[in-house]
Amino acid sequence: MDSSKRKYSFSWNLLGNIDMGRPNLGPMARLEVYRLMQFCLRDIMEQEFGREKTDRLFYQAGKLAGTQFYRNVIGPVTGFDDFIKRIQSNLKNLGIAIFRVERMDMEKRSFIFTISEDLDCSGLPELDYVICTYDEGFIAGMMQSFAGVSFKVKEVDCWCTGARTCRFAVDAVE
Repeated sequence: MDSSKRKYSFSWNLLGNIDMGRPNLGPMARLEVYRLMQFCLRDIMEQEFGREKTDRLFYQAGKLAGTQFYRNVIGPVTGFDDFIKRIQSNLKNLGIAIFRVERMDMEKRSFIFTISEDLDCSGLPELDYVICTYDEGFIAGMMQSFAGVSFKVKEVDCWCTGARTCRFAVDAVE
């Protein structure tokens, strides 16, 4: 669809002027509010479209967000170390998560990243499945923006499966 005909084609301007719009409450809101929006939206989407399509849409939304986050917050960077340091400091300073590199193979462009104290699942009850599909897309968007190639990102451990940190396998798509 032509983005000029879409009502909500994403623009960083949609984040608005927080200082002007929330002079008393400021930029912070409780985590429960974010999760209320996310899980209600996910519930309705699953009812309308099914689980697989909902997961695909959450991944795509995360990827768009990761791309925009890189463009507007992270980049440009001087190299991989700078890229990771900027991700770590910005995610922590914004109260989003604690981001770490657990393993990396630069030659194969293969990584294991962990995200702790994240918005999506830290503190939720244990389930028998991982739930951070949006985060998979977010990481993929940041990595593609940095490296200029596509990445496949899959959550392999989650707070909701008892891991107490979310772990993501990140591999370049050749």
